[in-house]
Amino acid sequence: MNILFYCPFKFSLQSKNIKSLGGIESLNLELTKYLSNSNNTIYLATYCNKEFKKKNLINLPIFKLYRESHNYNFDYIVSSNDPNIFDLFRNSKKILWMHNTLAIEKALRKKKLLSILKNKITAVFVSKYLERKTSNLYFFNKKVIIPNFLSNKFIINKCNYKRKNNFIWSVQRERGLKETLNMWVNFIYPKNKKTKLFIFGIDKSKFRNLKNYYNKYNIIFLGRVKKDVLIKTYKTSLGMICLGYDETFCLNAIEANACGLPVITFGKTALKDIIKNNYNGIIVKNYSSLSIKILELLNKNQLLKKKYINNSINSSKKYHFNKVKKSWFNLFYNK
Repeated sequence: MNILFYCPFKFSLQSKNIKSLGGIESLNLELTKYLSNSNNTIYLATYCNKEFKKKNLINLPIFKLYRESHNYNFDYIVSSNDPNIFDLFRNSKKILWMHNTLAIEKALRKKKLLSILKNKITAVFVSKYLERKTSNLYFFNKKVIIPNFLSNKFIINKCNYKRKNNFIWSVQRERGLKETLNMWVNFIYPKNKKTKLFIFGIDKSKFRNLKNYYNKYNIIFLGRVKKDVLIKTYKTSLGMICLGYDETFCLNAIEANACGLPVITFGKTALKDIIKNNYNGIIVKNYSSLSIKILELLNKNQLLKKKYINNSINSSKKYHFNKVKKSWFNLFYNK
């Protein structure tokens, strides 16, 4: 079977910064590698400079795919968020991998609506929340919910119970960050001057002028880093702050759970279905209760902290690829 994964981002199988790729790119890369180990020929189309082949996995430059589309024949096309590629291949079965919300107005503005309407598309949503948020006016031929899966790098074989009283923020969007920083400065630091807050994913340059100020309160901006650095910090920390304002899945929360981090959240959007209060995380109502729950977690005894760690790891297991892959295989083989 020939399967094309269309991922219109700038990266390749030979990229030196693969360990620091975004979520959509990483998921496409890992899923294509998994599938290429079977008897399939897998194509991954990205914004890259030249074609590269590794066994049954072929990395195609997008410009070449468009220029030489008549030379290719795919049984399936899986496109991340962009349906326009479907217009080139009428006979292929079409799967739109929906990672983000797509309002009708946005689909019109980005010229995606016509491609959705005229092709018989199976929409794969990464969460129930995203499926609910997507308009029924797209008239998808079929709707399927397949959650995102954990990278093998985040599957921890040996659990670490010796944790530092540190917390993580790793959401790239800034909504809620200012309020969280103020909460930390005014409520957390005065009561526990040793605990630290590590900020990942946020552009460090935006806070360059405030770096020294926040350092005084043990708030450390680290920007985007390789997954190995994330994992090392996750495995030695106590919890993650992930408010959940606009998450269509929230891979960050799953990765945190896999490393034993409970997630403190408002329980909004997709996190409502991922985090169970007082099991693999803590759901709070506002920034005041956020600060209270952080302080409570800091002061819990070792036995209760260990329970959170175990629960978090156990809840993440349903997102291991060995479980999620069955849904993808069923989709391709029409089971």
